[in-house]
Amino acid sequence: MPYVIGGACLDVMDKACTEECPVDCIYVGERKLYIQPRECIDCGACEPVCPVEAIAQDRMLEPEDEPHIDDSSAFFYETLPGKDAPIGSPGGSHNVGDIGVDTPLVAGLPANG
Repeated sequence: MPYVIGGACLDVMDKACTEECPVDCIYVGERKLYIQPRECIDCGACEPVCPVEAIAQDRMLEPEDEPHIDDSSAFFYETLPGKDAPIGSPGGSHNVGDIGVDTPLVAGLPANG
């Protein structure tokens, strides 16, 4: 997984990254954004536009954000609460719109700010 969105995005979701992503691989949960690991082309366009510096390469994340590596995969490949099946790789966030739900990890985190 090349890029991951960490906890600084929680309850902020500026979405500037979604405008910069050339392959539309950033999806909107309820409280956080998620990068689809198989759709991301590792271009890095999203990283510098994030106003809260929540985006980094998986190997460059701060230790407190490392749980978001596996959690990002879980967002796409495990069935989320209230959904009938995993999201998978739908080929772009505009194809599915806002997902409107988060992983149990993110849903259980305290409010940011």
